[in-house]
Amino acid sequence: MNHLSHHPAQPSNKDELKTVLNNLMLTYGQDVWNYALFLTKSKHLADDISQEVFLKAFINYDDFRKESSVKTWLLRITRNISINHMKTNFLRKVTLMDFLSPKGTYPSTEKEVLDKFAVNQVWGIVIQLPRIYREVIVLEAHYDLSDQEMASLLGISLGALKSRLHRARMKIEQELEALKNEE
Repeated sequence: MNHLSHHPAQPSNKDELKTVLNNLMLTYGQDVWNYALFLTKSKHLADDISQEVFLKAFINYDDFRKESSVKTWLLRITRNISINHMKTNFLRKVTLMDFLSPKGTYPSTEKEVLDKFAVNQVWGIVIQLPRIYREVIVLEAHYDLSDQEMASLLGISLGALKSRLHRARMKIEQELEALKNEE
């Protein structure tokens, strides 16, 4: 695991701070962007939010209390900035198909195609969930955060987190069942 994963040493000057933040961007930039994309459903906003996150991290690095991992801290900043964008009606929706469209070619075996379709179906359902359910599934499945880390990042109790996870899973199961019944 990268030494930046938990608590990098406090830099003593601006050059060291720039180096640490450059390393943070290289290490966590894709995670920050992906999380912003899941929250906003907009690639454009994910780009803007990612830049804001690292600017905010640069400005507030001295205030990082090391009560959580750097990754959790950056994802918390990402979440807060994303929510602020959504609250100000800055959000522009993208179509689900644009979000899920394949970027390359896939092997033509039937199983791989069906597996990819099933994964896309599940993530399509996840993306349509209300934000409070969507984000716990993304944090758990994509970012592999522990329950405690997710609760801390979201600013909720462990019990509330577990309740959200349970409700999110139930909603996904209900939607998958409804899709199965349509076939």
